[in-house]
Amino acid sequence: MNKNIILCGVGGQGTVLASKLISSVAMEKGLPVMSAETIGMSQRGGSVFSHIRIGEGIQTPMIGEGEADMILAFEPGEAVRMLPYLKENGQMIVSAKEVMPVMAALTGTTYQGKEMLDYLALKVPNLVMTDTEKACQEIGTTKGLNVFLLGVAVFSGALGITEEELKDIIRKKVPEKFHELNFRALECAKEYRKEEER
Repeated sequence: MNKNIILCGVGGQGTVLASKLISSVAMEKGLPVMSAETIGMSQRGGSVFSHIRIGEGIQTPMIGEGEADMILAFEPGEAVRMLPYLKENGQMIVSAKEVMPVMAALTGTTYQGKEMLDYLALKVPNLVMTDTEKACQEIGTTKGLNVFLLGVAVFSGALGITEEELKDIIRKKVPEKFHELNFRALECAKEYRKEEER
């Protein structure tokens, strides 16, 4: 399994944990992994992204433009920002819920998530848009957003990770008090994918 994966979003959405879970699953499988994250910008509202490279022959953690097999985007504007990295026929999974970036809020710039989603729909043939707002209502908290999106990626088949592998790593890497929440988010992702396939 050789995969180049980018996760992007804004601070407070749980992108860093999602990145660590993917990397941990790969390491459990004995696969070489390199990753790079923008931890310094992870304060709430700042841009956050992670590059994850899995497989043999990796020499750098950074993914070049046009090399990402998948982009898992927690926010539409960040998805557009990272679009140049997606390879031809690569898959993008994006949350349809926009989050006003800090700089846009401070400068009074208008920002419309729908415009970003319309742009992505034109540019990305293999695009999955998810109603994360509805999903978080069903989960009962926005804290399940990251595992929900990760679950959508898992159930798409493009991530190369199984549901059981993800559950196992959640048990090992996430505090026990959050297990039920994360498993609920995964179940919600499974139902979402079933509805999409109908």
